[in-house]
This record gives sequence, structure tokens and C-alpha cells, in this order.
Amino acid sequence: MRLESHHGLFAVVPLFMLLASSTVRAQSVEEQFRIPGDPATDTLFLRHLRPAGGAPVREGRVVLLVHGATFPSATAAAFRFDGHSWMDDLSAAGFDVWALDFPGYGGSDRYREMQEPALANAPVGRAEPASRHLGRAVGFIARHAGVRKVSIVAHSWGTLVAGHYASEFPDRIDRLVLFGPVAMRSGPAAERKRAPAYTYVTKEDQWAKFTTELPEGEQPKIRAQDFDRWWQTYLESDATSATRTPHSVQIPYGPQADVADAWSGRFPYDPAKITAPALIVRGEWDTVTRDADAAWLFHALRNAPLKRSVVISRGTHVMHLEESRFQLYREVRLFLEE
Repeated sequence: MRLESHHGLFAVVPLFMLLASSTVRAQSVEEQFRIPGDPATDTLFLRHLRPAGGAPVREGRVVLLVHGATFPSATAAAFRFDGHSWMDDLSAAGFDVWALDFPGYGGSDRYREMQEPALANAPVGRAEPASRHLGRAVGFIARHAGVRKVSIVAHSWGTLVAGHYASEFPDRIDRLVLFGPVAMRSGPAAERKRAPAYTYVTKEDQWAKFTTELPEGEQPKIRAQDFDRWWQTYLESDATSATRTPHSVQIPYGPQADVADAWSGRFPYDPAKITAPALIVRGEWDTVTRDADAAWLFHALRNAPLKRSVVISRGTHVMHLEESRFQLYREVRLFLEE
């Protein structure tokens, strides 16, 4: 198989040899894959944990975790608190577990527009083209695992991508978990100013995610030492992070444009076309997914054969990195196991 870019041939590798490395961790062995992307991004990055204890991979027990708008799998499903991550939790429960980095994040290639001035191009990384990257990952995982369908657990903006893919290819989805999903709102149209292709995220920006949704008097639900380690891991996900002051991570702006569109009545997919069992799960203090948002999406998923909406106490939009994460792990695991 030839992997090509606009700049010419850079690799000739059979797909089954696209394994980049295996890293022994405290609890399990993580495999890392680079798979073909498209001419704009070259390759995509996937993490993989096999079922713990050598259990066989089975139909209905293969799951792909999908990140949100600002940080990749290394600081989401794969990040270990006290030696244990969300991927570890699912692996221990007998799942074959995968996590994807979208183009522009983590181990995946960057859009070429991200090397040009920010205002030279339109926002990159929109939900509809990202769903094609998700499809490439699902196809690779299904072939690797020898299954027909894959379950998807998506967070935040990633739910727009997963929803779009699930609505277009319902036969490829086993179960769909929408964690902190973006829903359609009927707010005023976003201001049509010129949007950049990409933006930067600072430590202050990320700390705000753990603090701004909290009720008055509540302390952050992540330990300071864990946040510092998390932030360092986040910086390491972008090779250019130390070239800027303050240090920051470059990310595509397309996801922010997608959310602005969704909140002004322009939604990227039709939830009625989703025919897989679906779980909506969110934190009590999540302001991205409000009660009305969850209610709208629950109603709009009218052709899902099974649907459930769960609110987890004392959690924010990033509760997978907070004290409430164990409740989140359990609710998602129970839904996937049914």
C-alpha cells in the first residue's frame, strides 16, 4: 500500500505492518498504529488496548473512544490517574479498546493549513470531513478485530463527528455513547467574521474548563498535581508548544465553528437516522450540555431502538478527568455490556 502526500511518496507499507510501537504500561500493553488518512493529512493515529487477561476479541465488545475539540487521546481516554485510564477500565472489563486522534491533534498529522498564517484559510477540522476520518478508523478496527460493528464513545465536539458518521453508516455502529454532547439550539446566528484555520490553547484556557462550571464554593474536582501532569502531557502532544510564550497547543478551529453553527440552528447531522442503541451521559454541572440540550437530543434520536439519558452528580463537561470519572466509567460500561 502506498501512502502519499502532496509532497510525494513517503512510505510503502502493507496495512498490517502499520504498527508503530508497543509500550508496556503499568496495567496493560498499548499498541500504537498509524493508518492512511487522506491527501490533506497523510496518516491518522490510533491507540489500542486488547482485552485484559488475554480474553478473546468478540463481536459487540469492540469500542472506539473519540475526543473533543481541544485535546487528544493522550490527555483524554488514555490519560492515567493513579495508573488507571478509561481505556484501562474498558480493557479490564473485556473490551477491545481503541482511541483515535483526529488530524491536527496528538499523534495524527497536522493539516497543511496549520503551517500557514491562521487567517490564510478557512477553519480546518470540521465535523463532516472528520467523520470520514472516523470512518477510516472504524474500518481499520473492524478488519483488525474481525468484527462487523464497532461501538463508539464520543465526547463533546466529537459527538458531532460520531453522530454524523452513525447517521450515514448505521450498519457499522453497534452502540453509540454521546458524552457531554453538543445539541442544536436556536440562538442567534454566529457573527460572520472571518474565522481562523486554527487557534492556540494555553494552560489558563484549560484550567478554566475545570473551574468555570463549578457552583460557588466548590473546589476543582481534579487534584493540582494531576492537572500539572496532565498539562505537561498535553504540551508534549504538540511538538511546537514550547516555541510560543506562554507555551500553548495548536488545534484546528473547525470544531469551534461547528459548535457555533449547532447553537445557531445549523446542525451537521440528522439524529433520526441513527438506528443504534444510544446513551446520552453528562455531568450535573455541564454547561455545554444543558437539560434542554439533552432533552432535545433524546427526542431527536427517535429511531434508536434503545436510548437512555444519564446525569452524573458533581461532574462538569470534563468529568472523565475529575472525581466523577468512576461513575462515568461505570454507566458507559454497563450500557456497552447490555
